[in-house]
This record gives sequence, C-alpha cells and structure tokens, in this order.
Amino acid sequence: MSSSAPIGIFDSGYGGLTILNGIRSLLPSYDYVYLGDNARAPYGTRSFDIVYQFTLQAVRRLFDLGCPLVILGCNTASAKALRTIQQHDLPTLAPDRRVLGIIRPTAEAVGSITQSRHIGILATEGTVRSGSYELEIQKLYPDAVVTAQACPMWVSLVENAEYDSPGADYFVNDSLSRLLARDARIDTLVLGCTHFPLLLDKIRRYVPDHVRILSQGSYVASSLADYLQRHPDMQARLSQGGTCTYYTTESADRFRESASIFLGTPVDATHISLS
Repeated sequence: MSSSAPIGIFDSGYGGLTILNGIRSLLPSYDYVYLGDNARAPYGTRSFDIVYQFTLQAVRRLFDLGCPLVILGCNTASAKALRTIQQHDLPTLAPDRRVLGIIRPTAEAVGSITQSRHIGILATEGTVRSGSYELEIQKLYPDAVVTAQACPMWVSLVENAEYDSPGADYFVNDSLSRLLARDARIDTLVLGCTHFPLLLDKIRRYVPDHVRILSQGSYVASSLADYLQRHPDMQARLSQGGTCTYYTTESADRFRESASIFLGTPVDATHISLS
C-alpha cells in the first residue's frame, strides 16, 4: 500500500459529491479520492448484475489507488451491489479493506426524526425496485410504514443544470403529489438519491411545513465518524493530509464543469478507465 491511504468515495455520477461534501465538512483532515463513473451514468435504470459489475470495477480501482476504505456514495450501487461485494468479493479480493454504503446510515437516522412513523422515500427507479430502504428501515423500526416513490426525471434535471428552472416544478410537484396521495401521514421524507439535495428548495415548496426532509450528506458523515471511532485499526491506516483527488470515466473538462454545480467551485479531475 502507498504512503497515501485515502478514503475512497464512488458514485455513478455527480451526486456523490454531496456525500463527499458532507464527509469533508465533518472530517476535513483525511485524504479523499472521488471516483465518478460519469461515462456510464445513470445507474438507476440498469440491472442488478450490471450495477454490481460496474461497482466492483470501481471498488477495485479505488483499492489500486491505495484506499483501505471505500464509501459507495451512490444509492443505486448501495442497493444493488454493496451486499454482494461485502459478502462475496471482499473475503478473497481484499479481506483487510472495507466497503460501506449510504442506505444503512440513512435508515438509522429516520427513527429519531419521524413522529408518525410514516416515512416517504424519493429515489431512482432502481433504488425503489430494490426495496432496500424499506428493508433497512423496517429491520431497525418494525413499526415504520415506508412508501417509496420513483422520481425518474429528477437526476436529469440536476445533471442538466435545470434544477432551478420552472420546468422542474412540474416534475417535483408531480412526484411529491403521487407520494403523498399514497400516504398522507408521511412526516419524514428521505432523499434517497444524492442528486436530490439540489432540488431541496423546490421539494420544500410542495410538501406540508411539518414534513421533515432528510438529506444524506451529514448523516452519512456522522455514521462514518462513528465507524472510525469504533474501528481504530482502520482509522490508524488512513492518511490525513487534507487532500482530495477527483477521477472520472468521462471527459475531465466536462467533469470540472458539472462538478461545480454540486461543489460551488470547479475542481481539477483526471480521466480514468474502468472497463
């Protein structure tokens, strides 16, 4: 392993940058490597097997880049690939390294937020079809009623920088109306896609004031901090130089431009191949 041992963060696109932001805000001293498989995004409509294959390729590459710990900062990858990678691949591929997802930390957080125990999930079609949020939330809170709503246009709105356009209002209102019509007692909404925080202002416009909206970045960051405290052996292996390196499977110039939507500032990126 190289002297630099960063935390790897993977996403199929740009949304994982909201997870990276949350983690770096809470844990700024560590080194990070962000890898976006932007050339093959979105993952949301792909099959379980393809998402697993693509995610495993990314995890392998982050291991090659020296990461002892990888966070799947993508709900679809966490839903469709995490368990198989943890149980099937890591024992032979890299038994001393770890891969974590973002669905479990999010599920853990809702219990202290909801009062009605009725929870809504806004996510991509792939995450909704996986049933991962329902499974994790009801495993922790058996009395919870979980209703998931696919929002097929939302990722495109964000990645095409149309999240603040008048047209976005229609699609946001439509998805939220469908969800709340299915369960009017929902008092907590989980943004189960890392792109969706950029639509937060519009989401608030179309939900009742009492509904709490859970955006993942800060909750995943707190969960990671807790994980490192409980695993001092892993914490000791991670380098702490406060750096962050960005890789993309797409054009580096395109990544720099699009990443500014999520980070508020352009970043340098390097093209990388996974296939």
